[in-house]
Amino acid sequence: MSISHSFWNNRQVLVTGHTGFKGSWLSLWLSNLGADVSGIALNPPTSPNLFDLARIQDSMSHNKILDIRNRMDVHDAVSEIAPEIIFHLAAQPLVRQSYSDPVETYETNIMGLVHLFEAIRHTPSVKTVIIVTTDKCYDNREWVWGYRESDALGGRDPYSSSKGCAEIVAHAYRSSFLANNGVAVATARAGNVIGGGDWAQDRLIPDILSSIAKGIPPLIRYPDAIRPWQHVLDPLNGYLALAEQLSNNNSLCGAWNFGPDNADCLTVAEVTETLLELYGTDITWTSDQEDTHHEARFLKLDCAKASSLLKWRPQWSCKQTLSAVVDWHKKYLAGNHPEELCMDQIHRFSQQPAKGLQI
Repeated sequence: MSISHSFWNNRQVLVTGHTGFKGSWLSLWLSNLGADVSGIALNPPTSPNLFDLARIQDSMSHNKILDIRNRMDVHDAVSEIAPEIIFHLAAQPLVRQSYSDPVETYETNIMGLVHLFEAIRHTPSVKTVIIVTTDKCYDNREWVWGYRESDALGGRDPYSSSKGCAEIVAHAYRSSFLANNGVAVATARAGNVIGGGDWAQDRLIPDILSSIAKGIPPLIRYPDAIRPWQHVLDPLNGYLALAEQLSNNNSLCGAWNFGPDNADCLTVAEVTETLLELYGTDITWTSDQEDTHHEARFLKLDCAKASSLLKWRPQWSCKQTLSAVVDWHKKYLAGNHPEELCMDQIHRFSQQPAKGLQI
């Protein structure tokens, strides 16, 4: 599977949440493909942040700073931009923050999506919509096998449950309103996404890199927890492929998993130790004994559907991913421009053949 430059060239695309880590990488990639990219989002969530450092705004037609909890602002922005394709990434993305402010989490992740769908209903230009949720939308039974798209939704914490609700909202709007109007809607569920340019709080890789910079041991929560780790470009590659195919085939509407190989579902401790080794530091990690919030201990995705129908494969192993993160971070600290670092990795990723998927 390869992404088509001819498909994306001059295509009107809207990315919500474009100022975030994942949205910045996606916006930069879309611009490089020749798309006419617009974005709606809050201001960048961290300082520093990839959106500003990589000058993402310079390659966009619209950079609208707004809160998706404001229905009329969302309606006016979507109406003005008049996109053909929408990638919805705007969200409150952190489990721990959802415990601190569950109301904000539900308002953003559920009602924000409702506001977007209401705007889409009244914007005839929209033909394809990709709603990005998460692997945590499943009712996690701590199974040793991967979750399929048909498995039950759930979520014990506010963040996970809000994303399960978002999946239900997407299905309802597709079935009740948008399918009859020729709008194709799909949801995309990825694993633990990592990559260069992420400075988010309470995220494993940024926390480790911050500890290295301070010369102190990283404080690791749930070191034995197993997660599906993947480079940000792998799921983005899936989202782009899905949008291309969905534009020509409405039967592909529905939910999709874009996770790593089973071999790349590693413990938090294994990922931490590999990153420290690749970075070349003598710092060791220590376990956080104070954390009391619940987080799933075991989580995998079954991506047979994407493999079979989209010919999508994860391309970078966990070790390749961590090596890319270290390379990006060290070169950034050495003075290389973040935009060039991102584009170099996008080009290398795009030229590398996909590795086989282990189901």
